[in-house]
Order: sequence, then structure tokens, then C-alpha cells
Amino acid sequence: MANHVTRYALCGSRVVYAIKYKPKVESMINSMTGYGGAEGQVKGASYAVEVKAVNNRYFKAIVRLPEPVAFLEEDIEKLLRKNLSRGTVNYVLRLKDVSANAFFNIDEAALQAVIERLNRLGSSAGTSGTIDIGGLLSLPGIIRPTLPDKDMAERVRKKVLEISRQAIEKLKQMRAAEGAALEADLQGYCKVIKKDLEQIRARSASVLRGYARKLRKRVDELLADAKLKLDEETLAREVAVFADRSDISEEIARLDSHLQQFADLCRAKGKVGRRLDFISQEMLRETNTIASKAYDAEIVRCVLDMKCQVDRIKEQVQNVE
Repeated sequence: MANHVTRYALCGSRVVYAIKYKPKVESMINSMTGYGGAEGQVKGASYAVEVKAVNNRYFKAIVRLPEPVAFLEEDIEKLLRKNLSRGTVNYVLRLKDVSANAFFNIDEAALQAVIERLNRLGSSAGTSGTIDIGGLLSLPGIIRPTLPDKDMAERVRKKVLEISRQAIEKLKQMRAAEGAALEADLQGYCKVIKKDLEQIRARSASVLRGYARKLRKRVDELLADAKLKLDEETLAREVAVFADRSDISEEIARLDSHLQQFADLCRAKGKVGRRLDFISQEMLRETNTIASKAYDAEIVRCVLDMKCQVDRIKEQVQNVE
């Protein structure tokens, strides 16, 4: 069983956040974008499968099949759901006949009736000409698809599902490759946020001392002419109010914890796109809170940089499966 480590973010003597994570994981995130294709043949007919996937918050399968093999729709959708958890998946199966009568019949009686009627119309109009048989074949009802018998249907089902698995596997490989690039980008954004957060952490301690000095100086200047002395207790109370109003230690601890969770999920096994999206929302919430409490130009600068990085993260995680 893999070992778990519990991390605690402390604020004074209080525990403000705690998480559990696995320090060693093997797989990485997958993109929702990908493409896969495969081909195969069954007794006189060749089949070509294309599977394309794009972003979607949920799973949506769009399956397009030729009429003779429409009975495979349920099996194919189950196969797609089994292998892919998120994204809009477009599945197309194309049938390429290599025999004269693989999966269709020509209604010769209907075709003959059309030809005879055209001849009668030509005679009555006093015109003559040749009839394009190829053009007549495009008329509704002339070419009728035929369903395969039970034995043939089973052979087709096995072959189509086989090449469908091959196409899906290629799609998953492309998703994994794009996921590796996504992970590198996301981890890079987190590192920038981490660096800015450390600067804010270091800066926040000096902000309170600077405020106390400025407050004392301003009050002393105002009371100098009146020859009055500032009550130290009053000054301490004012500084304490400012310290409570501008305290960002809990926000820093929570954001630091979110960054750790985010990094762990980027390397975690499974479909983590929705969890990454949720954590990025929480990261933005903590960043906004820090901005609202900041009374220092350097902290505001760091916060603006962090918000830019979080926005990039939010945009990128929309493509994570």
C-alpha cells in the first residue's frame, strides 16, 4: 500500500488547512483533445474508423454509422464510454465496398418502372435521348441497403470493435502526449505563483511594522504644535485593528496548500480535470482575498502577477480530462 503524508498549514497555534497526498505517482494528466484512426476488412467490405475528441465539461458521444451496420451503435457508444470519461467524441465509421453486392441491392423493378415512365414521357413530348442509369441510381428507393445475416453481423461486429479499439488507443496516446505538454505548462504557472507567494509572505511581516512607524510619525506631527503626547495604548490599539484587518497569513497558508494539491493532482492517476478546475477556482478566491487586504504596493504587484498565472491555469485546465 502506498504511503500517505499529511501536510498541515499553520497560523500561529491553529491548523487552518490539512491535506493528504501520495508523494510517488506514476501517470500524468491527459488532454481531452485527440485523434485516432484504423481500418479493417471483412469479406468483401473494408471499414475505416475515425475518432476525434475535443473539450467538453462532460462526456458526449456523436456516433455516425452507415445504415447496414447501424446495429453497432450501442456497442460502440459503450466502448467509447469505457475508455473516455470527458470530452465531445465524434466517431465516424465509413464503409468502403470492394465487392459488387457487399451490403446493398438494386431494386430492379423500381428502376425499370422509372425508365419506362421516362420513355413514355419522351415519346409523348416527341423527344428522344439517352437515359443516365448512374443518375437514376441516386433516386430514393432504387438502392436499398441490406442487413447482414446473423453470422455475418457477428463477424462485422468483432472487426468493427477491434479497429475501434485501435483508433481509440491512438486517440488516447495523442491525449497523453498533449497532457504531458499541459502538465509542463501548469507546473510552470504554479512555480511562478509559488515564487510570488513567498515574496508576499516575506513582505507581509514588514508591512505591519511600517504601518506602525507611519502612524506614529503622522500623529506626532499633528500633535507637535499642541504639545500633546500620544497615548501608547491608543496607538497599540489602532495598530492591532490594522493588523487584524490586513492579516493574510491564513490566505497565504491556504493558497500554498492549494498549490501543493494542484501539483500532486497533475501527477496523479485518474481523471482529475474537474478537481483541477475546482482547485484553480479556490486559488483565484484566495488570491482575490489577499488583494482586498493588501495595503502595500509590492504585495499588490505580486498579487496581480499571481492572478495572471491563475487565469492561465483556469484556461488550460478546461482541456484536462
